[in-house]
Amino acid sequence: MVTNNRKIYIKTFGCQMNEYDSNRMYDSVSKLGFVKTADQSNADCYILNTCHIRDKAKEKVYHEIGRVKKLYRNKKKPIMVVAGCVAQAENEEMVRREPYIDIVLGPQSYHKVNDLLKNHIVNLKQEETEFDTISKFGYFDQIKNNDNKISVFLTIQEGCDKFCNFCVVPYTRGPEYSRPFNKIISEAEQLIENGAKEITLLGQNVNAYSYTENSKEFRISNLINHLDQFSELERVRYTTSHPRDMTDDLIDCYSSSHKLMPFVHLPIQSGSNKILELMNRKHTVDDYLKIYERLKKINKEIEFSSDFIIGYPGETQKDFENTFDLIKKIKFINSFSFIFNPRPGTKASKLEMIDKNLAKERLSLIQKKLFNNQKEKNKSLENCMIDVLVENKMEKQNKLFGRNKYISPVIFDGNESNIGKIVKVKVQSSNQNSLFGILDKKMKAA
Repeated sequence: MVTNNRKIYIKTFGCQMNEYDSNRMYDSVSKLGFVKTADQSNADCYILNTCHIRDKAKEKVYHEIGRVKKLYRNKKKPIMVVAGCVAQAENEEMVRREPYIDIVLGPQSYHKVNDLLKNHIVNLKQEETEFDTISKFGYFDQIKNNDNKISVFLTIQEGCDKFCNFCVVPYTRGPEYSRPFNKIISEAEQLIENGAKEITLLGQNVNAYSYTENSKEFRISNLINHLDQFSELERVRYTTSHPRDMTDDLIDCYSSSHKLMPFVHLPIQSGSNKILELMNRKHTVDDYLKIYERLKKINKEIEFSSDFIIGYPGETQKDFENTFDLIKKIKFINSFSFIFNPRPGTKASKLEMIDKNLAKERLSLIQKKLFNNQKEKNKSLENCMIDVLVENKMEKQNKLFGRNKYISPVIFDGNESNIGKIVKVKVQSSNQNSLFGILDKKMKAA
């Protein structure tokens, strides 16, 4: 057995789902007596929860392990666990290449973390990367989610059946799986009891959520409408969605739900139909614009953000201009953009890359436009009253931190008693990333 009060440090890379997974792994290992520490140089177990989406993901993991080695050069070595999507993709090779690694744990095997840790203590190197999503969620459904933040994540769906030609998710997270409706609601109730005021529903294709029980199909719209009934909950969000799964019932939620935020993160990846077809995205620019127009008709205050891959193999100047024109038309805020980077095992990895310098030039132009959109949006809120959900007090300054309905950070003076509440803040200034203001109860919030 594991001795009580061993310290565990979990470092999380990448997406919100990894953050959720890290919290759930801690909920599990705490039953073995492990206690979370913020001191990464003084841990009995060190977990790297990895992400395979970003550039040079694998090498970043080895670099991080090298850094851990230096931290523990004159100390007892921690149990070194590499978890997440890089672990799934590389599995046995990681153990062979880096002897410092003790356990390799894929994202569908987190329910086995306790057994792996107990076995390691009897001196066993292990690799566990089977796709076992149902067992994983069944295991964690029995363990209380102890996350007590004001804004929390809740995974409702994992995996992907879309097989975009550039993406590794189907190979690292497996096929689409939707959790039972009642289990999600039960976990949401736990989180609300813990103090959550905002829940973000998570999935690789979150709006593909579909669970059938007793001949009744539950969709993400059913989850949103059910969460609307919890009086203690203030806000609901979801990410990441796919244009193909923006169904009528989900779109209708933007008029029926009182808690669903008017902010839609809907990755399009390119403004060129030719590139979308090469990517195997299964939607067109026209499909996307129809969704945009329908949502704007429901509520003109709705804002969009997106993901863009620049320099995809075959991208011409015209394709790039189409993407740029789409960004001008929709005025995306809070968006992400990257130069195409091939992922081993994907179809796109075998295609001929376009000139790297040209891709960098195009990315620079795209990012300048996206950043200007964000700055203009934030500037338009100056001297306005906005609703802010206060999440915490900032560590190094006597300020409160919260977010507006568009998920933009808001920093302002205030009392800690405001944490967990929606307050009215008058925006005094802004930059590309944040809004700055003061509490003002005299004016009506916009």
